[in-house]
Amino acid sequence: MNKIVCTVNGKKHTVSCKQSESLREMLVRLGYTSVRDSDDKEGFAGSDTVIFNDVPVYANLMLALQAEGAEIKTAESMGTSRSLNVIQQAMIDAGVVQSAYNAPAAALLLTWLLEHESNPTKEQINQVLSGIFIRDAGYEHYYLAVKLALERMKDGKYKSEISPSFRDELTYVGKPKGKVDGPQLVAGEASFVEDRVLPGYHSMVILRSPYAHAYIKKIDTKKALAMEGVVTIITHENCPDVFYMQAGQGNPEPSPHDRRLLNRKVRHVGDRVAAIVAETYEQAVAARSAIKVEYEVLKPVFTVEEAMEEGAPRVHNGVAEYRSGAPENLEEYNKEADPRDGKVVYQFPLHGDIRRNIASAAHGQIGDVEKGFKEADAVVERTYQTSQIQCTPLEPHLAYARIDGGRLVINASTQVPYHVRRIVSWVCQIPENKIRIIKERVGGGYGSKQDILVEDLVGYATWVTGKPIYYRNTREEEFIANSTRHPMRMTVKMGGKKDGTITAVYMDVRANTGPYGNHCLTVPMNACSKTLPLLKCDNMKFDVITYYTNIPPTGAYQGYGAPKGTYSLMTCMAELAEKLGIDYYDMAMKNKVEPGYMLEILKGLGEGREGNVVPVGSCGLEQALTQGAKMIEWGKKVESKDPDWRIGKGFAMIQQGSGLPGLDHSNAWAKLLTDGTFQIFSGGADLGTGLDTISAKMISEAFCVPLDRVTVTSGDTDSCTFDTGAYASSGTYFSGGASYKAAQDLKKNLLDEAAYQMGEKAEDLILRSPGEVYSTKSGKTLDYAKLSHDALTGTGRGQVMGKGSFTTNHNSIPYGAHFVQVAVNVRTGQVKVQKYYALQDAGTPINPELALCQMYGAALKSVGHSLYEQMLLDENGVCINAKLSEYGVPMIDEQPEDFKAVLIDINDEVGPYGAKSISEIATNGAAPALAIAIHDAVGVWMRSWPFSPEKILKELGKI
Repeated sequence: MNKIVCTVNGKKHTVSCKQSESLREMLVRLGYTSVRDSDDKEGFAGSDTVIFNDVPVYANLMLALQAEGAEIKTAESMGTSRSLNVIQQAMIDAGVVQSAYNAPAAALLLTWLLEHESNPTKEQINQVLSGIFIRDAGYEHYYLAVKLALERMKDGKYKSEISPSFRDELTYVGKPKGKVDGPQLVAGEASFVEDRVLPGYHSMVILRSPYAHAYIKKIDTKKALAMEGVVTIITHENCPDVFYMQAGQGNPEPSPHDRRLLNRKVRHVGDRVAAIVAETYEQAVAARSAIKVEYEVLKPVFTVEEAMEEGAPRVHNGVAEYRSGAPENLEEYNKEADPRDGKVVYQFPLHGDIRRNIASAAHGQIGDVEKGFKEADAVVERTYQTSQIQCTPLEPHLAYARIDGGRLVINASTQVPYHVRRIVSWVCQIPENKIRIIKERVGGGYGSKQDILVEDLVGYATWVTGKPIYYRNTREEEFIANSTRHPMRMTVKMGGKKDGTITAVYMDVRANTGPYGNHCLTVPMNACSKTLPLLKCDNMKFDVITYYTNIPPTGAYQGYGAPKGTYSLMTCMAELAEKLGIDYYDMAMKNKVEPGYMLEILKGLGEGREGNVVPVGSCGLEQALTQGAKMIEWGKKVESKDPDWRIGKGFAMIQQGSGLPGLDHSNAWAKLLTDGTFQIFSGGADLGTGLDTISAKMISEAFCVPLDRVTVTSGDTDSCTFDTGAYASSGTYFSGGASYKAAQDLKKNLLDEAAYQMGEKAEDLILRSPGEVYSTKSGKTLDYAKLSHDALTGTGRGQVMGKGSFTTNHNSIPYGAHFVQVAVNVRTGQVKVQKYYALQDAGTPINPELALCQMYGAALKSVGHSLYEQMLLDENGVCINAKLSEYGVPMIDEQPEDFKAVLIDINDEVGPYGAKSISEIATNGAAPALAIAIHDAVGVWMRSWPFSPEKILKELGKI
């Protein structure tokens, strides 16, 4: 051990440290937990940023020994959640503090910048934030945050508009009021799972398969079990014989139960082989190296085409079971089963056929497509391909589990705490009342934390050992063993008349679900269900087939199939418009849906059952198209002064959903506290999106009190009521709807109690600021504190509470249009996004500043998917770019030059205060808009993403 002396945030420390210890590890050991690790010491994401002798550095890339005599500042130097500095507050007000895993680092850098530059330029902001990776909010509003901070430093107030405001008759809803958990997040205070881990915990590591497809013939753990500190090793030989699935969806699930905790057959490189629990991480790693495994290596399949081939290797070749709807020939079918493969259990028929690698299938139509094609003046049929993409949350998947009072308690970073409880209950074979899930702040999810990818194994290991266990994925494990976007091959056939009328549409979707069937029905279905209802067409048909392969696992990812369906459908429509010789914009305007149009196609697009046919409700699609076309100057050709560059424009119509009508269910309850303040309990899981702020605003709006008079408790299965979870764009609409109903029920009950105490009629009473009941008849007032006190005396009627439950069959669909202008270099194939305008209808944006940032973040994420993000596998199924730096994600310098997010003002008829969803839809527009713009620029159609320079040059015939 070596001893050093350094100063951290003005406090002198004398520290003993190992020669190999990093500066970040030392700082965390000293209690400076804001210095986080997102990239396994790679020096990419910036979560570990500190100021070292007045220079920004990555603490992971320095040794602790280098800190001798140094002056170091961490995010804790800026203040606490009760005393934020000007840049921290400006970041909250600008809406950039969302999942916020590295928001403290960004605030530290901007604070340092303002200490050195009194009026920094955009280029200087870009430079100081160049080493910070932001996935959720994008970068655009960071410029606004700096501007706001400078205004406040100069004048003591903001002069710039943070965001538009909506609904003049409301005080909190539709207004930028700041995120209720923003202060603790931007200050770097304890908020995440890793911050809850207590001393004395045990560590888990996982031995993973080096092969894409193999049977485990023999596994020898004797030597490893005898090593110092090892508590247990779990393998397929001693884990529960329970088949389940990891997708946090409804129950019964529209996914096959096709895995155990550990399988005898491994189905992808990185599949679980053994889980080692030891007293320390180092001991667990050493034991992992001592395990001996003998494999029978099998031929893998990686693509849909390979999986479809006659005689292809079978990814699953076990017994098929059905909880309902079993086919008549099941006994004969199962004669081919290999017991080493285990089982595939269907909760209801998904039209799967594991002997042909088919995980699920769906088919449907309206009208007569063949008749529609015959009526067309032109028909195009095109095939589009998408790649496998990683979600890349800054906070990796992790869990901390312990036994408390004979119950299993799991601190989780999850979108679905109630599904985690249910699935862990199945795996551990214990009742749900013996399990508590505490959803902590989520440092990035984007759909991947809808899946129960680590909580199942950590929970079981804790239950059987009784030891507190902490597990955290490495960044490589995030790539090879977690949810990714399903690769898809989509063939679209579309017919149209010379006047632009679309007469028929057929979509054939072939999806690659990888080794397990998480979301294998619903994600590919979304490629149709979130796209076909954009068009007024009487003749539509779709076939969706999903195949098992041996690529890394797939699952939920923001957009959930819609980005791929939109890419293929919109690009095909543009190709049809070109063939007909008409303007693509005119065709879109002619065929777009409008309020009142019956969405008959939804009948065949339910999740395992018939869907609900409903009319189009609130719809801002026409306004988005009209306004976007004006902004981009559609139809006006832009010429480049450089002959190597060509400029083009494109756009796409988009839609998503607001939860799953008829399937989702949210609940909330609220209470008046003894001093007249409020607490609301939401089952919803805030992922950083501001759902807790929405719940707080439901109370503030109803009771005329500021947000700091409301506390939100959410995502704790012990204290909150059931919610299906934060997925399918359900948060604002379903969870927010439940909070709205709870607030209104509390209001009714409070007025009833006030009428009793005041001797008045409830209909004569109103609520008003600063928090009192007022009689319009007598002029009497009663403040909430006295009302609550008297209700809770020995002669009172009890605590004033309210509850809300939200379900609906109504589709409140958000709509939008994304417009782009690109420059394409015909010599290099490079694409520059010059302009990106995202226009979206979100009903009433309850948190408009957060909504805008979510649009920026999702659109930029989708630009990355479209132009360069892609998981690359070698011939053996090994991911060769399983690092953030090698994978490639959009950073601040890769933003569009002119980037605008625009909220279209539409009031929904069902959502809370007229709200619909906002962020997920914003992932859908980039790929088709960019493909169409590239064609407009250089005349080639890009039919597979990413649109790499190499692909563009190949299409141009240059290579």
